Amino acid sequence: MKIEVDKNGYYGEFGGAFIPEILYKNVENLRNSYLKIMNSEKFKKQYDQLLRDYVGRPSPLYFAERLSEKYNTKVYLKREDLNHTGAHKINNTIGQILIAREMGKTRIIAETGAGQHGVATATVCALMNMKCIVYMGELDVARQHLNVEKMRMLGAEVVPVVSGNKTLKDATNEAIRDWCCNPKDTYYIIGSTIGPHPYPDMVARLQSVISEEIQKQLLEKEGRDYPDYLIACVGAGSNAAGTFYHYLNRPETKFIAAEAGGMGADTDKTAATLTVGSKGVIHGSRTMVMQDKDGQIIEPYSVSAGLDYPGIGPLHSYLAGIGRSQVFAITDDEALKAAFQLTRVEGIIPALESSHALAVLDKKKFNPNDVVVITLSGRGDKDMDTYLKYIDKF
Repeated sequence: MKIEVDKNGYYGEFGGAFIPEILYKNVENLRNSYLKIMNSEKFKKQYDQLLRDYVGRPSPLYFAERLSEKYNTKVYLKREDLNHTGAHKINNTIGQILIAREMGKTRIIAETGAGQHGVATATVCALMNMKCIVYMGELDVARQHLNVEKMRMLGAEVVPVVSGNKTLKDATNEAIRDWCCNPKDTYYIIGSTIGPHPYPDMVARLQSVISEEIQKQLLEKEGRDYPDYLIACVGAGSNAAGTFYHYLNRPETKFIAAEAGGMGADTDKTAATLTVGSKGVIHGSRTMVMQDKDGQIIEPYSVSAGLDYPGIGPLHSYLAGIGRSQVFAITDDEALKAAFQLTRVEGIIPALESSHALAVLDKKKFNPNDVVVITLSGRGDKDMDTYLKYIDKF
């Protein structure tokens, strides 16, 4: 069975475009344009040049020797934390700003949780001289203060959102409301593999540079272009989609998705959508959703601002549903322990989001000859205030 999105944006029963009428023309124009633009020589040349000379790609595939010794397996880290702006998010925003410009849009909006997508969007807007408005939950504004100031320095307007639990879901709600009010000149750079089609597919394609590089780098380092396991954190799921993309139809590589268990998937303080969610629609896509019996969204929780989302990209719902990916719900404490361990064993401070993927090493036993690639989706500068609260505990 070949895994790919169909013409209507579905992976099996997940995906689609559930949108208000006022946005239909915008979304339809994008659906009809994105592949033509992305497949053009003009786009490819600009995108590849910016990834190389501006973002700093390819990002290294680092053999973590001490971590490998500890877990008696071969652990490689895909170092997306070394990209310009400090995370994988820039891969997507570079591509989408080029698409927006080609479509004649002049005003850019975005949502952000941990702030990495907001910083990446503000960065490319400064680069392309476009107006930028970033919506961010008030709680995330407080706990990701450094990224807020980066966005402002880059010239973006950061709008704190005070509805709901004041995090990523609510920021996305406000961005969509803005888009409804300004459909003509505004392009919405969605930060992950969520939203109405074509966003999940478009973002996955733009992030697929991660797995494209892994293939080349493993061939050089291991003599084969595939790992036995790929591990990535999933909130909405963009870094995981990019990590898995070129291996979707290669069953010799197993996928592991690490979602935010919060205080425990069996508690009401969790964001483990694949573990506790059910089928529903959120932000324009049919996927797995944290909701009550009446279909009302259950507010998510995670120590990580980038993973506390009550839905997930439709690709990941599909992969988990057919058993293609194995899912672990990682608790706050497990993620924090993994973060401090990597810092002290390899001298790398990871983002809290990435730490959920690292924590899988304590949850699953690997064979000595297994090649395990973990995507380090971002660096931990933005999470220092949180880490300092727990430094004596771990």
